[in-house]
Amino acid sequence: MSKLLTALGLMSGTSLDGIDVALIRSDGEAVVERGPAATYSYDGDQQALLRAALAEARELARRDARPGVLARAEQALTAWHAAAVARFLSEIGLTPGEVDVIGFHGQTVIHRPERRLTVQLGLGPELARLTGVPVVYDLRAADVAAGGQGAPLVPVYHRALATRLQERPAAFLNIGGVANLTWIGADGSLIAFDTGPGNALINDWCARHTGVSFDRDGQLASRGNVDADALGQLLNSKFFATAAPKSLDRNSFNASIVDGLSVADGAATLTRFTAAAVAASLALVPRKPAVIVACGGGRHNPVLMQSLRELLQINVITAEKIEFDGDALEAEAWAYLALRSLAGLPISFPGTTGVPKAMSGGVLARPE
Repeated sequence: MSKLLTALGLMSGTSLDGIDVALIRSDGEAVVERGPAATYSYDGDQQALLRAALAEARELARRDARPGVLARAEQALTAWHAAAVARFLSEIGLTPGEVDVIGFHGQTVIHRPERRLTVQLGLGPELARLTGVPVVYDLRAADVAAGGQGAPLVPVYHRALATRLQERPAAFLNIGGVANLTWIGADGSLIAFDTGPGNALINDWCARHTGVSFDRDGQLASRGNVDADALGQLLNSKFFATAAPKSLDRNSFNASIVDGLSVADGAATLTRFTAAAVAASLALVPRKPAVIVACGGGRHNPVLMQSLRELLQINVITAEKIEFDGDALEAEAWAYLALRSLAGLPISFPGTTGVPKAMSGGVLARPE
């Protein structure tokens, strides 16, 4: 067995809710020892800066361009992550010297693999300098440059965790800003792709109409009715007819179709849309999974979870049912991917991103 290393994963997702931090010890292959995790929420000003960066990024043509607010957001985001690392290590009683590597996701502001363009804000060398820990960053770029989708990258970690599951085939459903599915066959084969929007449309709708950036416990959606016409228009997107692997930008869909509905009806319709998109995605896998493990923020929304169970007619469980932390899985995955990157092991595969062959990725930055 390869040596176990200690890795820290940092994830700032498309939901714009905060920074997830998680610690694991692993060989980057079969052995995973999961450690503590935490989430440090963004305040309103931080969210506003990231939303402004997302809006400006729509005009990007080069992945190295940082006009205007994007440059300011990247510097700020890096500092926020450094502060999160310092706080987390202090809380769990570790020093930077006891961490072998940080897997730094950064903040995706545009993802257009069809243009071979993906941009995750975050200065890896600066984070290494501020934390005193080697940092692996920019993990999507090599895959996209080679013709892959650059996402999802978490499936190889899902497969490492799937030893807890007796049923096959099995699937992991991550519901962040965008939702993605990992299908794991009896032989360990992987198929993965984005299914459609996750929480992003719901969060944006709530922020615009209530001033709160998410639908806590699905309370808003629970008071509304699904508008069948609007739902049908949303599901008519050509994305759903596209073969896997495939991935989405956070802004690939927008909520304008539900404009004119009441706030509750809009939330109900967008919530049902997320679930219906997952249901439609099952046509892309060879065999219906026996169990789906839900992780990410969307699993906290009981209206969404009930919609998934109704539409899928599959045993949908939360990550906690098999003793995982559904809020920490993506951050854990980024720690795991950093270890694989250090070892030159593949992090993306033809069945997960459409890359021509299994390949590694990421850029290593060491502290000065």
